[in-house]
Amino acid sequence: MAKKNKVCRNCKRFTIEKACPICKSNNMSVTWKGIVFILNTEGEVARKLNINEEGKYALYVE
Repeated sequence: MAKKNKVCRNCKRFTIEKACPICKSNNMSVTWKGIVFILNTEGEVARKLNINEEGKYALYVE
């Protein structure tokens, strides 16, 4: 069985772990909307979303 992706409610990063690898929070959700892949943290999208690490992020987390 495949592990379900979770999203950190603090930094909105996707993970399959129990805790966020970026901010170490345990405040996770499986309900989210929108997705963005950050490949360049110096780009305009990363700056506008306040993202400092490359990866997969949700735009909205419930």
